[in-house]
Amino acid sequence: MAPVLQQVKDTAGDRITVLKMDIDKNPGFTHRYGVQAVPTLMIFKDGQIIWRKSGVVPAHEILQYLNTVMS
Repeated sequence: MAPVLQQVKDTAGDRITVLKMDIDKNPGFTHRYGVQAVPTLMIFKDGQIIWRKSGVVPAHEILQYLNTVMS
């Protein structure tokens, strides 16, 4: 997922922040957000999850969703 996330960041620029979480080192995050599969992608807006998907997601799908919520 690293290349996909980098592509998303390069395209969206400063409009977004991309964070990667190691769930083995942060088990509290896993429990708090109910992560059951890796990778799990989440988009937050104003502290709330507005999009979530497990598995590999292509950059164009992430960017398409970001464009709808950032317009």
